[in-house]
Amino acid sequence: MTSLLIKLFVKNYKDTNDKTVRERYGTLGSLVGIFCNVLLCLIKITAGLIAKSMSIIADGLNNLSDMGSSVITMIGFRLSGKPADKDHPYGHGRMEYMSAFIVSVLIIIVGFELALSSVKSLVFGDKAPQYTVLSIVILAVSVFVKLWMYLFNRKLSKLINSDALSATAQDSINDAVTTTAILISTLISYFINVPFNLDAIMALLVSMFILWSGISSAKGTITSLLGKAPDKELVEKIEHTVMSFDGFLGIHDLIVHDYGPGRQFASLHIEVPQNVNIVECHEQIDLCEKVVLEQTGVNLVIHMDPIDTDNEVVTNTKNLILKLVKNIDVRLTIHDFRMTPSSNQRTNLIFDVVLPADSDMTDEYIISQISKKAREINETFACVITVDRDMTGTI
Repeated sequence: MTSLLIKLFVKNYKDTNDKTVRERYGTLGSLVGIFCNVLLCLIKITAGLIAKSMSIIADGLNNLSDMGSSVITMIGFRLSGKPADKDHPYGHGRMEYMSAFIVSVLIIIVGFELALSSVKSLVFGDKAPQYTVLSIVILAVSVFVKLWMYLFNRKLSKLINSDALSATAQDSINDAVTTTAILISTLISYFINVPFNLDAIMALLVSMFILWSGISSAKGTITSLLGKAPDKELVEKIEHTVMSFDGFLGIHDLIVHDYGPGRQFASLHIEVPQNVNIVECHEQIDLCEKVVLEQTGVNLVIHMDPIDTDNEVVTNTKNLILKLVKNIDVRLTIHDFRMTPSSNQRTNLIFDVVLPADSDMTDEYIISQISKKAREINETFACVITVDRDMTGTI
């Protein structure tokens, strides 16, 4: 069913990296969500009013909010598909993250309102509802519809790597769970005369679950908006592609900026021998940037760092410094190593040291520790250190 809908309504559906195709996927998911949720909302509220069941009515209102979420998601995809302009040179891709966040907020609001109504019903001792066979059938059908919507949105989200559709899929499975819980309480109340208002208790439990899922979803979208670390697979792909070029000795300072799906920019430094032909190296860098764009969709800018590879003294000293750095923390790395002996009394060691993003060591501490240990190796060593933080989350 999902594959058929994709083939019917998404032109060029295989080209998932194309912004227009992504927008079509998002529109399809939203329209299916709007139709299904409006239908479920109408039948649930009708059944809830007949049975005077707060939990069924609340579940119907939850579907109404889901319909609103689908509208917001569709608008988000439309806005994120807008081309770059003067005020937004990187495009509008992050609108997709914003729409996912708004969906999460709506889920939280629904959960809070349902919890409030449930508590009031328990406090004031509202009478338990009288269920009918129609109520049970409607709830059972709703569970199957929501399970299908979960599978549908999950497949779409994986095809185009969409946070918004992933949030919608999560909301669908949440709805399936909550409706199942209500269905169970309805069956119990239908066959057994329960001495308390099980409907209100179940509605309260459902509201807690909705709140939890909304908060969890919001955390994920906030992380994307704030700027999360790039995927490990993407980092490895970029590094592998760059290092496949002859003459590139090492990589450091890789930074990836995410401006929405399909709008990623990156920069990195490569180390090359200092006696390399500048023109030939520049041509290699240009070609490397193009290959990375073709293979990953990331717009890459490369900075060249020449290093001395023929000086045995420099090489041996660098290895000594790297060893002592690893003794401080095995995750630390160094790059851009240079030696500038100015006299018999002083030898400048100039290099950068990279700390993990989660390291609690201060710049001052790491500089003092490395400098102290370097002087123990050779009292003329004077370290000139620049401290960097890893931006990839891989160390």
